[in-house]
Amino acid sequence: MDLATLVHQYYDVFMARFGKTILPDQRKALDAILRCRTPASGELYVQCPDCQQGQWRPLSCGNRHCPRCQNHLTSLWIDKQREKLLPVPYFMVTFTLPYQLRLLAYRHQGEVYSLMFRCAAEVLRSFARNAKSLGAEIGMTMVLHTHSRRLEFHPHIHVLIPGGGIDQQARVWKKLSGKYLFNGFALAKAFRGKFLAGADAIGLRITDKVPKKWVVHCDHMGTGAPALKYLARYLYRGVIGEKNIIANTNGEVTFRYRDSATGTMQKRTLRGEEFLRLLLQHVLPNGFRRLREYGFLHGNAKKIRMLVQLVLHVVIRPQPPRPRPVFACPCCNQPMRIVRFRNDYRHPG
Repeated sequence: MDLATLVHQYYDVFMARFGKTILPDQRKALDAILRCRTPASGELYVQCPDCQQGQWRPLSCGNRHCPRCQNHLTSLWIDKQREKLLPVPYFMVTFTLPYQLRLLAYRHQGEVYSLMFRCAAEVLRSFARNAKSLGAEIGMTMVLHTHSRRLEFHPHIHVLIPGGGIDQQARVWKKLSGKYLFNGFALAKAFRGKFLAGADAIGLRITDKVPKKWVVHCDHMGTGAPALKYLARYLYRGVIGEKNIIANTNGEVTFRYRDSATGTMQKRTLRGEEFLRLLLQHVLPNGFRRLREYGFLHGNAKKIRMLVQLVLHVVIRPQPPRPRPVFACPCCNQPMRIVRFRNDYRHPG
């Protein structure tokens, strides 16, 4: 079941019901999904060098909210992150915005999401620098998710952290003892204070009553590889894989998801236009970065990262670059070469 077919089917009723409230970036994503892998996204003429078989192939839309696109980018990101993995335990810290602030977050997405990133990073850095807990600089990979498993609007940030930190002056790695990073209740209290102060400083007016207790989960993850795979799942594609859309009958769409409490697969059925609305509320503002890195995992911290790898005796084995997918010849299955491009099927060049 492909999403583009659903968009085509329910586009008119969706626009009639929600068109006045749809955001410009949401409309852009919707239009991109409609064009994806059609001549409207442009076409390549590819030809087999062996049998000379040639044909026009439509391009993907490249929109980061399209479930069909950018699989290659996801794979490249995982490859790059695996080169940074350390032989230490990893932890996942999740900062969640309370229910009472979700409407504020939806109305001011860029400001609120950026504030969440900044506050979460400051809290974790301050805890790590505390001599009583670690007394070192840590590295962090942060990814913003805006959805629950039921696809409701649920902004939260996942932070993947190697278990330890680097003391640059002493040139030593300070490791954690046991399967414990920081106290989740203490992190939540500090995050709440920083977020509310930051919101006030940038002029975000909070009218709803804010709960005193916020939620921050801090979990031991073992090695970092499984967590990287989980984080990569929604980096460059939409919030749902097309394989999880399992039915479209009588104007209703059914998708499946894994219940976080029981671990079992559940189903949810919505009107087609409601399903589209559910997906589009997770479209990020244009240019907003869902992924951010801090500390010795930052892209500009290569020297510090090399120091960490030296101290931990990490051997980096260069991997050959992952090749891009190729068009296979339908006759002899050989890779086809790109001959030319056109961006309007009505006017072939």
